[in-house]
Order: sequence, then structure tokens, then C-alpha cells
Amino acid sequence: MNSDTQDFGASRAPATSVPADDAAGWTFLSNHTHVLVCLARNPDQVLREVAQQVGITERGVQRIVAELEAGGVVRRERHGRRNHYYLNLDAPLRHPLERHCTVGELLRSVIPPEL
Repeated sequence: MNSDTQDFGASRAPATSVPADDAAGWTFLSNHTHVLVCLARNPDQVLREVAQQVGITERGVQRIVAELEAGGVVRRERHGRRNHYYLNLDAPLRHPLERHCTVGELLRSVIPPEL
């Protein structure tokens, strides 16, 4: 594993799917961030599981992962019949207002530390 990529909390239990009442409202973070959080928690899960947790379609998650790969934030590696996702925690956030922060800093701020 490169020094700029790592598993982030791979031993955490997966989050539950989004309740219907909560999915309809707005959130502070984008679906791209939600997908990153899911992959950080469990980099071996299938995208169908990520879609259930985020509350969007599997196709939507596939599109987001492709965009994150193109942006150098996610790297997908095939392990047998499944994918393993590595996150580039040193990648800067994309918006000019947030560019001073990294993906790793963002994830550390929203994923609780191990107890």
C-alpha cells in the first residue's frame, strides 16, 4: 500500500441503510462524501451495499466511484471476484473554499474513532 493510500477503519461494522424519512431531507455532506465514508469504513463492500447505506441507486454509486477514481481520490483493485477500494487521504478537497483540507481530514471529522 502506498503512503498516500490506506484503508481507513476497515474493521468497522457497516452502517445501516438510510431510513426513508431521513433520505428525503437535505444533509450537510454530498453523496460523494457519503460514498467515501462507506468505502472508508469497509473498503471491501459491494457497491450495492454502499447504495443502500447512502440511499441512492447502485448506478449512482458507480458513477460517483468513477468520478472519484478519475479525480485521484479512489483507487479500485480487483481481489478475486470483488473490488477493494483504496482512498487517497492526501487528496485535497475540490472546491476552492475547502481546498486547504484533505480527504483524510474530512473523513476523520465524520467517522468516529475506534473505541
